Amino acid sequence: MVLASRRTERLKELRAEIEASGGAAHVVALDVMDYQSVKAAVAHAETEAGTIDILVNNSGVSTMPKLTEVTPSDLEFVFGINVRGSFFVAQEVAKRMIMRGNGASKPAYRITNIASVARLRPLPQIGLYAMSKAAVVQMTKAMALEWGRHGINVNTICPGYIDTEINHHHWKTEQGQKLVSMLPSRRVGSPGDLDGLLLAADESQFMNGSVISADDGFSLWTQPGFPCGWRPRRGTAGFFITLESSQ
Repeated sequence: MVLASRRTERLKELRAEIEASGGAAHVVALDVMDYQSVKAAVAHAETEAGTIDILVNNSGVSTMPKLTEVTPSDLEFVFGINVRGSFFVAQEVAKRMIMRGNGASKPAYRITNIASVARLRPLPQIGLYAMSKAAVVQMTKAMALEWGRHGINVNTICPGYIDTEINHHHWKTEQGQKLVSMLPSRRVGSPGDLDGLLLAADESQFMNGSVISADDGFSLWTQPGFPCGWRPRRGTAGFFITLESSQ
């Protein structure tokens, strides 16, 4: 396994956890905004761990202005990481997969892009983010259509509210509890709740171009009274971000 990100110190902690449980992992520096960094990181990954057969492509940031207040730099920041960055990581990995070929009778390679439940249900104050994640879904479908013949299955996961290090404290606040109480199952998920999505397993060989919601029913929710004043802080974890009330 190869872990790649700008924040390599955090990845080293994760590597230690993986190794403590008997696994093996390598850490590679990667800035998805830098095309040369993407190419170098993928090459480094294959040098350290061998050819890449599975890619989990998880890039996400957000800004909080209303659409009438979005600046060119806001758009370049969000789309640059969420769409452009994700695209070129997948492209670089796929080019190497295609070059190696697929001699098996079933798909040998897997790419999983991480989108968001916001791709179909835009949320207040993160319209730009929702637009970018909708683009990731269409990107996934285009990749699946073009690369499927090369033995590459490309799918996307659309998570809902997940408790992560960047928003963990928020769910214990009065504002966080208010939001939780308005969710369909009155709870937020954990990263482990996504482990059951077997998109990298042999059992998923017939899944290509699939868009899977893992949001505990949030995308189906039509309950009135959603807190439209909730604003995400600018962060680096996509939909899994700290929220604050504008009230």
